[in-house]
Amino acid sequence: MAKNYWLVKSEPEAYSWTAFVKDGKTAWTGVRNYTARLNLRAMKKGDAVFFYHSNVGKEVVGLARVDKEAYPDATATEGDWSCVELAPVKALKKPVTLEEIKADKILKDMKLVKQSRLSVSPLTEAQFERLLVLAETKP
Repeated sequence: MAKNYWLVKSEPEAYSWTAFVKDGKTAWTGVRNYTARLNLRAMKKGDAVFFYHSNVGKEVVGLARVDKEAYPDATATEGDWSCVELAPVKALKKPVTLEEIKADKILKDMKLVKQSRLSVSPLTEAQFERLLVLAETKP
């Protein structure tokens, strides 16, 4: 089965990469966008996930993995919302900024650029590999 690649966004003041690493894993809850919900539901155990600091920093800072596939989001008071469990894998050697992403011919079409409000988005394999190169990080 093919592996999928993803990017999740979090404002560092709300939940930072450092807090994620300290916790060791987290339920990725609170997503209230239908497209992002579909993306969460498409995630499979073992999929690779980049962690992006939004609002402040605006850079990809870490690599995580899906440890548990979609299940009901207990933080939802109404509606049919899902979450997944993520675990940190490693910090990127060199964070990749939004400016670098927008300037890169492979990355400029990422959902992060085209649909900037989307908090959970898919990546192509080429985009995943390119982010690793720019981050000077091995998977």
